Amino acid sequence: MFKGPFDESIIKRAEERGLVEIKIHNLRDWAVDERGTVDDRPFGGGPGMVLKPEPIFNAAEDIKLQTTNYKLQTTILLTPQGQLLNQKKAQELLKFENLILICGHYEGVDERVREHLVDEEISIGDYVLTGGELPAMVVTDAIVRLIPGVLRKGGSDSFSCYPERVTRKRVTPLLEFPQYTRPENFRGFKVPEILLSGNHQEIEKWRKEQALKRTQEKRPDLLVCQRPIT
Repeated sequence: MFKGPFDESIIKRAEERGLVEIKIHNLRDWAVDERGTVDDRPFGGGPGMVLKPEPIFNAAEDIKLQTTNYKLQTTILLTPQGQLLNQKKAQELLKFENLILICGHYEGVDERVREHLVDEEISIGDYVLTGGELPAMVVTDAIVRLIPGVLRKGGSDSFSCYPERVTRKRVTPLLEFPQYTRPENFRGFKVPEILLSGNHQEIEKWRKEQALKRTQEKRPDLLVCQRPIT
């Protein structure tokens, strides 16, 4: 599942340039039986299967032993019960030199993994997926883009082109302003004149206004959920 997304585009170029190293591990390699069993029926009964603790603990501990040169390291479980991923969280995770992402599956993982192994839990949304593999890809992509040197200079995204609006010592993330390219007139739909003016100061002012307007229209919750400036 991981080879396609990680072998393309920005992530692939980042790996080729040595800006990030991504390793994919198979839990079955740490199973305690010859069959490579990684799941079992839940105690107390109920539907589905639960990921066993032994393969997960063994895998995480071995990986940590192989990466002892990292000073900042954290272990994350991808689960619907985790903290919702956003741009701020991705930026916080960027401080770690090594991330171990554990992909939940089936009915979940043995609770002892959550209690005694992982440092935090992350979710990418309030919906059900087959497993934690897709969320792990999303988390990886969100973080890799923030690594210095990965994106070309001047590259931008929603939440990062105008990432902050300072109001009374509060900071608000903003969505990206509208973007246009050639042709100037497409089927009668024209590019705003300000973008053709060559007046960079006025263009910058327009973009900031549009970013705020778009945020108010599409994600007013971002303007409500402000955080203090640190």
